[in-house]
Amino acid sequence: MTSIRNIVLVHGGFVDGSGWQGVYDELTRDGLRVHIVQNPTLSLEDDAAVTRRVLDGLDGPAILIGHSYGGAVISEAGTHPNVAALVYIAAFAPDKGESVNTLIADPPPGTPVPPILPPRDGFLFLDRDKFHGSFAADLPPQLAAFMADAQVPWGVDALNGAVTEPAWRHRPSWYLVATEDRMIPPPAQRAMAERAGSFVVDAIGSHAVYVSQPAAVADLIRQAAA
Repeated sequence: MTSIRNIVLVHGGFVDGSGWQGVYDELTRDGLRVHIVQNPTLSLEDDAAVTRRVLDGLDGPAILIGHSYGGAVISEAGTHPNVAALVYIAAFAPDKGESVNTLIADPPPGTPVPPILPPRDGFLFLDRDKFHGSFAADLPPQLAAFMADAQVPWGVDALNGAVTEPAWRHRPSWYLVATEDRMIPPPAQRAMAERAGSFVVDAIGSHAVYVSQPAAVADLIRQAAA
């Protein structure tokens, strides 16, 4: 049995909280109270504030989980007193002063580059035709096409938002590396996890591993909550 009952899930850029449904189903079957943050992804500061409001309403300690850009959000918001531990799912784990933008700058030669289109009115989108291969290669084509067409505009201010005091320096953390990720290279995931002192597990999956492998994601969350 887990000792922490509150679970807070934070989504990343280009998507919303509905992608967590499989993980939600896994964890609620265990009787855990799962909260899903619908962060607007306009700015890191705002998304951290939205996450803190969810944490404010809890009746006890929580595990705070972030996917992709959501890792930056939990790094910023995770110093909240109700946060007992952090879980990164194929996520960015910025240090003080770092942003997602600084972490993706200057990729090593041969590294897959996310197909982010030029900003439009201050917002970013992924190239629809490349979404399946880059973000969700292990999902059925019809689902990947839906996700590509349902993209949430990701604010440039969110991309550039710098973490002020990384929560992983103050909380224990776990990290799931998606070994087939073409958005955040697996070596970069491992480097961030090592720097954060995270307990690391691998899952053979795309960047959308939280959708394609909800059981593996839920298992790691259960470990953090134990």
